[in-house]
Amino acid sequence: MLLPAATPRKILATVNAVFLRSRAQASLGAVCILLAIIALPSTHLQAQEPRSGDEVVRVNTDLLVFSIRIRDKRGPAANTLTERDLLLKDEDHVTTGLFLYHGADRVAFVFALDQSGSLREIVSQQREAALALAGRFGDRSQVAVIRFAEKPTVVAPFGRDTSAAREAFSFPVRANQHTAIFDAADAAVNAFDGLPQVRSERRIAVLISDGLDNASTIKAGSVIQAAMRKHVSFYVIHLPLFEPRDGRLAVRSPAKGFRELAEKTGGKYFLVGNSSTALAPQTNKTNNDLTPIFQAIEDDLRSQYLLGFYAGEGARDGRNHRFTIGLPEGLEYQIGGYGYSRTHEFFHVMPLEPVKATK
Repeated sequence: MLLPAATPRKILATVNAVFLRSRAQASLGAVCILLAIIALPSTHLQAQEPRSGDEVVRVNTDLLVFSIRIRDKRGPAANTLTERDLLLKDEDHVTTGLFLYHGADRVAFVFALDQSGSLREIVSQQREAALALAGRFGDRSQVAVIRFAEKPTVVAPFGRDTSAAREAFSFPVRANQHTAIFDAADAAVNAFDGLPQVRSERRIAVLISDGLDNASTIKAGSVIQAAMRKHVSFYVIHLPLFEPRDGRLAVRSPAKGFRELAEKTGGKYFLVGNSSTALAPQTNKTNNDLTPIFQAIEDDLRSQYLLGFYAGEGARDGRNHRFTIGLPEGLEYQIGGYGYSRTHEFFHVMPLEPVKATK
């Protein structure tokens, strides 16, 4: 049984992070999402030299891009939209252009695999299904694999040849070790740092674990903030352990923040199995086939859009600027794990451009 992630309500702001805040509007009977952006300098958009054909962002303005989900309140899914359908209200004139891209024709995947003894066989069996997911997003997509117990290790760095990633899904049992899920999640976020910034590329971390963390040195909230700042979305696949509770078998509660990795970064959370399948070994083996989950991840990515805006040099004055981006009537969109709304309000702050000394 697959359970999709629930929608969270609030993320508190921290310095140098992208954050969202929900505010009820009684008069409209809806939720207004406020998105405050501490923009990264444009120098952060330039990384290692890309392979030929990569659409690397090398511009004098700052481009900030977010994945969004769009729905049509009238029924069928919305048809493909373009920048011309966006309704911009920018009284401060801080934006110089908008960007809207449908689907995902190139994705950088990091698979973070829990090496706990209880999961080794299940994870190894998912190798072909996992790599098939990556292969369905074009020959420009890349795959990396991290394995973790007490410490995360990058066993297959990013590459378009999946041979190393295929081998990384097979590993020996690491029994009697602690597990550091959030340290591994942090390593997954940082693994993208060496890739060039490509405007239409999605950055996805697929975390497969039993959810029990007893060794991390990094808090879940810090990982979530880093993922949001670097535009990394987590898809969390929970292969639970079970325990007797109130006379029946129940899922052991995962570490606090495990589910939120997906819910608050724009991904999804999946729970695999239940107490009934756990008691039936043959059924449980079938139920642990993650192919339907990988298909759900693919479908979700292909249905999303990338929404972005270019911030001009005039925005670099250290002041708080506000603008809104809306959709045509009947359509709503969602940023991250937050509620749908026709219009979202953005708060944009960029550092003051230093004054150059004259001779």
